[in-house]
Amino acid sequence: MQITDNRRAVQRVLWITLGLNLIVALGKIIIGVMSGALAITADGFHSLVDSSGNIVGLIATRFATLPPDEDHPYGHRRFETLAALFIGAFLLITAWEIARGALDRLQGGEPPTITPLTFVVLIATLIININVNRYQVKEGKRLRSEILVADAANTGSDIFVTLSVLVSMALIAAFGWVWADIVAALFVVVLIGRAAWKILRQTGSVLVDTAPYPPEKLESLIHDVPQIDKVVRARSRGSSDAAYIDIDVQVPPRTTANHTAAIAQDIRDRLTSHLDGIQEVEVHFVPADAYETTAADIARTCSDALGIPAHEIRMNGIWALELHVEVPAGLTLASAHEQVSRLEEAIQARLPHLRDVITHIEPASDKDNAGESPYGQGERKIKEQAITLLQEHHRTIYWHHLRVYHLDGGLALTLHATFPPQMMIDAAHDLAENAEILLRAQLPALKRVTIHTEPEQ
Repeated sequence: MQITDNRRAVQRVLWITLGLNLIVALGKIIIGVMSGALAITADGFHSLVDSSGNIVGLIATRFATLPPDEDHPYGHRRFETLAALFIGAFLLITAWEIARGALDRLQGGEPPTITPLTFVVLIATLIININVNRYQVKEGKRLRSEILVADAANTGSDIFVTLSVLVSMALIAAFGWVWADIVAALFVVVLIGRAAWKILRQTGSVLVDTAPYPPEKLESLIHDVPQIDKVVRARSRGSSDAAYIDIDVQVPPRTTANHTAAIAQDIRDRLTSHLDGIQEVEVHFVPADAYETTAADIARTCSDALGIPAHEIRMNGIWALELHVEVPAGLTLASAHEQVSRLEEAIQARLPHLRDVITHIEPASDKDNAGESPYGQGERKIKEQAITLLQEHHRTIYWHHLRVYHLDGGLALTLHATFPPQMMIDAAHDLAENAEILLRAQLPALKRVTIHTEPEQ
């Protein structure tokens, strides 16, 4: 509703300026014909160009208000941009006509007959043009309309044209300097060409989908939104007052649909509060779990195949994998490095897209070499007891990927728990926390228990 009201306001401004431009054009043409002043007559036809620009703007805003349809799913706003492009082209044509008239004047011709009525009409039309220009600039900024801003530039050029005609007529009347009209005309050509270039550059950038906002600016506004691991891609297109923005973000694997909806709304709120004129914000989510879980599983497979224990395997971003590797305590640094290098090469071969595999080498404890914990239980026994306890107390949960490794003064257990996908995150967290408490209470050798929760696939 607000957009429709805005377009109607733009159309109202265009109708008013169209009427005033027609009055100005007819006044200049009539006085030009009566006095025989070619410059004034040409200036009158230049004012008709302003009127044609108003007509184009009215047509454009009529189409721009139409809602999206099958052929134009993003709406019809580009019609207004196209109309602004036509106005830029009209300015170029006007500049050429003025330049050609100046060249014709160089070849001679009868000087015009200047009367007081000539100056009265020119001054009156100048006053009208100045007020029309101010009105369009003010309303164009208020309504954030490309068409009004572009048309105001066109009207502004007409002011300089009228001023040049006034000065040239005064010099001709006072001193008979016919060449003054030529100099003023060439000056106006430069001004009009500058205005045309500005409009064509602005509308052309919209038509070729030049980004109105740099990706770095968009990322800086949303990088600290809660639950976002990283901004994968940020794009924008359209004009600064009607921009379409696409955001791709990476989120944790267990993020629910409700959470993604809240994250998307947070992103939209931040962008619309800092940037004006946003038409639409599309947010796409990229899950991080599939790649990270697969990479960790492959790394464990490689370490098991080489007989090199590894733990605390995690992704550092999306290009680097970190893991802790245990080697026999009696090895030299060179021998340990050689073993770990083989593991790094094996992981890199299975995951060629990784830029780096970061290994933290640490010696295996004597207890681990003996295969027994401080309580006389081996790692295999700890796993068996842990899985038995969990299945007794939480039969509906699938417990898997149990791994035991040594810490100072005890053992650490990591495992995965698969929950129904519709379970709320709070309930899953409480259940996992109760399971951790159960294991540490029943198995005193465990100093740390880490449970990774995941939904059923």
